[in-house]
Amino acid sequence: MTKTAHSAPDLAPPPTLEVRGGRKNFGAVHALRGVDLVARAGEVTALVGDNGAGKSTMIKCVAGIHAFDAGEVLFEGEQTHISSPADSSALGIEVVYQDLALCDNLDIVHNMFLGRELKKGFRLDESAMETRAAEVLASLSVRTVRSIRQHVASLSGGQRQTVAIARAVLWNSKLVILDEPTAALGVAQTEQVLQLVRRLADAGLAVVLVSHNMNDVFEVADAINVLYLGQTAAQVRTRETSRSEVIELITSGSLPAGAAAAATLSTTNANGSTTA
Repeated sequence: MTKTAHSAPDLAPPPTLEVRGGRKNFGAVHALRGVDLVARAGEVTALVGDNGAGKSTMIKCVAGIHAFDAGEVLFEGEQTHISSPADSSALGIEVVYQDLALCDNLDIVHNMFLGRELKKGFRLDESAMETRAAEVLASLSVRTVRSIRQHVASLSGGQRQTVAIARAVLWNSKLVILDEPTAALGVAQTEQVLQLVRRLADAGLAVVLVSHNMNDVFEVADAINVLYLGQTAAQVRTRETSRSEVIELITSGSLPAGAAAAATLSTTNANGSTTA
């Protein structure tokens, strides 16, 4: 009696976020026409594409500002539906937009707890908020701010980004989406923010980095997802591709035949797990 050989079970955890065939229409405008995205814990996944490719719509759908019209969204392997920002936050998804949404007239602590203040009775629990803010900044190895009680108006662009990112991870988030975090920064401040992005992934979070800057992408990203005219052209491992191939995907949506092997989309196994 012969035994049938069975492959070893896939023990890898499911991706933190997986979008399959996401579609979004605004009237006659097809903003997303079939997008796929895999974001894993402990990794930075860059989301790139030309203007109008659908990056902003994509992250707004994941954030619950818009709802996908079709497609599947899985969070930690479980199918889910995100129809509001509250749904997104409840899953552990936080988004840092380009405008940062910081209040210049408030200090770092109050900005980090803005809208989610801790209270003791009828008063704000200033001590608890200050302690928690300091712990989060320390956990991210942030040493560029003089005092967590200084007003945001006195901070540099890089320091503002740091505060916005720290606020995003304050609430036990599992996925952090960063929308062009280095767009308005100088060289030194850009490097500080990229180091922070890398530390987020090293701490076990899934990070999606939206960026036009290929230098930033290749410095910190583990995977690169390329959108082209509302569709996913490919999701590739950074170490298995080149800048010229990514730029070709951004501009044409495809690669020459000789480079096609590197542009392998995330594939789904029979058991539902996804590999990139």
